Amino acid sequence: MRVLLTRGGNAALLPYLHRPPSARRALTTVAAAAPPQQSRRHHHQLDICESCYRPERFSVRGNGDGRKESVVVVMGATGTGKSKLSIELSTLFAGEVVNADKIQVYRGLDTTTNKMPAAERHGVAHHLLGDLDPAAGELSPSVFREMAARAIAEIAGRGRVPVVAGGSNSFIYAAMAGRYDPGWSPFEAGWRRRMRRREAETLRHRCCFLWVDVDAATLAEQLDRRVDEMLAAGMVEELARYFEEEEAAEAGETRHPGLSKAIGVAEFREYFRGERRGATAAYEAAVAAIKANTRRLAQEQVRKIERLEEMGWPLRRVDATAAVAARLAGSAAEVEAAWERDVAGPGAAAVEQFLDEGIENLRHNRRIVPSSSLLYT
Repeated sequence: MRVLLTRGGNAALLPYLHRPPSARRALTTVAAAAPPQQSRRHHHQLDICESCYRPERFSVRGNGDGRKESVVVVMGATGTGKSKLSIELSTLFAGEVVNADKIQVYRGLDTTTNKMPAAERHGVAHHLLGDLDPAAGELSPSVFREMAARAIAEIAGRGRVPVVAGGSNSFIYAAMAGRYDPGWSPFEAGWRRRMRRREAETLRHRCCFLWVDVDAATLAEQLDRRVDEMLAAGMVEELARYFEEEEAAEAGETRHPGLSKAIGVAEFREYFRGERRGATAAYEAAVAAIKANTRRLAQEQVRKIERLEEMGWPLRRVDATAAVAARLAGSAAEVEAAWERDVAGPGAAAVEQFLDEGIENLRHNRRIVPSSSLLYT
């Protein structure tokens, strides 16, 4: 086994490796209504061209020290259900979540930044979620890359599956790119021309990318609803405390250079600290701005994900539109049915397939000849 693990393996696969096939298939049964004796991978259709995600497209090579962590990456715009899916997958496959949201890495403003409440994490360990002191400065993608690498190695080293989840695609790119240059971004204008002058794009880990997507119009309505829910949950009171502390501090606005970029802070500043503080018109303007900026953020996140797909990253898209639409309609039963059918089921099937392929690679100790410019390194 030691030899296998030094040839591109992942210790996170060991508990899974020793389960018989029937036990592995049983892991994919989440909903009580799921057909008995039927694996999700056969019951659900994955929204991807199969030829785009064949394992033989990639070269599985070591990182110099022989380790190659297998990582599940859950991507998507804000409000699509990434956190929910990451927790469900972690529960099914003995995983732990690594947060990839550049605002949620900081302590504080839990409601404003929409951190998943501890009670809803169902005991799943989370890393880099609210861990950083916001007064320490703004976290750069290059620093996050190393922090994420340490978290991934630590999780895999304990025999568990790292599940990276978040909406900051610049952080996800930095963490997953095989060769990362802080001075170059695939999200900037002219990226295609500059990319032609770079070496072939690579991935740092063996990855299963899941893109949770929602129709733009449905998502816009969902985001507006979510802002109203955050306000009802105490967002304004939380921001009131934040601005009181900011006003009392000598550093003022620079006291929290990273956390201050959370949507809601700049929008409510005039209401709490400006000339119109406390005015109804200022409050309404702040809420309208939060909704508009949240919708704009979602559009930008989707644009970046599409850019990664253009670059050749093997993304598997799962469509949460029906589940979100059912939630907006107030149909709880339909929400769960649609989520299981369209998101949780296909997502679990994809991860099961991904882990099975990793196990086969370990068992046969084989090297795969690539037919794509996107290589695992």
